[in-house]
Amino acid sequence: MIEENSGQSRNSNAKEPVKAGRRGAIAPSMRPSESRKTESVFRPCSICGSSSWDTDEIRGETSCSVCGYVAEENMIDLGAEWTNHSGGEDKSRVGAPTTLTLSDKGLSTEIRRSDLTSGAAKRHGMSGKALRDWRRRQRIDQRSKTRDSRSRNLSKAMQFIRDRGDLPPQIEQEAAGLYRHSVERGLVTGRSIRGVSAACVYVAAREARIPRRIEDVAEAFDMTSNVDLKELKRTIRLVSRFLGAHHITGPEEYFEKFHSDLGMKPEVLGRVREMWRLVKDDLSWQGKKPSGIAGVIIYKASQESDSPRTQSEVCKVSGISEVTLRGLLKILNQKLSVKQF
Repeated sequence: MIEENSGQSRNSNAKEPVKAGRRGAIAPSMRPSESRKTESVFRPCSICGSSSWDTDEIRGETSCSVCGYVAEENMIDLGAEWTNHSGGEDKSRVGAPTTLTLSDKGLSTEIRRSDLTSGAAKRHGMSGKALRDWRRRQRIDQRSKTRDSRSRNLSKAMQFIRDRGDLPPQIEQEAAGLYRHSVERGLVTGRSIRGVSAACVYVAAREARIPRRIEDVAEAFDMTSNVDLKELKRTIRLVSRFLGAHHITGPEEYFEKFHSDLGMKPEVLGRVREMWRLVKDDLSWQGKKPSGIAGVIIYKASQESDSPRTQSEVCKVSGISEVTLRGLLKILNQKLSVKQF
């Protein structure tokens, strides 16, 4: 009986920590990537028979700790990357990442206009008075974010870049970064926000090797008059000089775009590249418009194919006149005849 009582007491003492743990605070659950391992080898080593494995998370390899045999490599952890860049203990992430295309980089909250329409109010169960109150709060919220002139300037410029730039998201970020640098350098002072934002869009596209003519950018930003076009070209040179963006657009960057706009066959593009390889080192092309050179080479290649294009079609795409096209065609024929001999 004494042994049974002592056994019962030992069992009761062993259960006490479990009960105390249940009464205490709930322990936080582990993060997905912390609870799951990348090690996927559970069989013994095929070389030495050991079951002890080492996992190198940086190299993505699982190797035997006895003989060094690499059983798995190029492993990928598909879980969330719980990284805290501020140095604290909490590794959770909330909110969207920052973006340069918003004046406040997306760090502040926003009351969207799409949520304050009559249809959205009906979905959310808001009355007419509540809808008017929320619209008033939305206007106050927008005005509170653009109290100083710099914020108003960035808000207007970022809207121009987003709505009229027609750029991929990554290049859109580059254009927004160029505009912010322009504001810091004082290049916007005394110039229109529309003109500087258009210049930043053109420079960002040019640096990314995206074919974009100045006339196309001017048309997108409603700067089609001669005065506005001259001002845009002047601003582009200024932004390029101060921000160190000195990439020169070549004719080869327009080949694919013009070829696609004209709807030509794939083999024509190969002939275009072959012609440019023969004549690109000639100094006669210096000072000529790159889009015009690309247009005349595409016109020449189309005439040699079974799907020719007219001069007016090529000129409409490349942005040059038919007189200019015929003048460039004479130079091209002369250079190709020399190369053939």
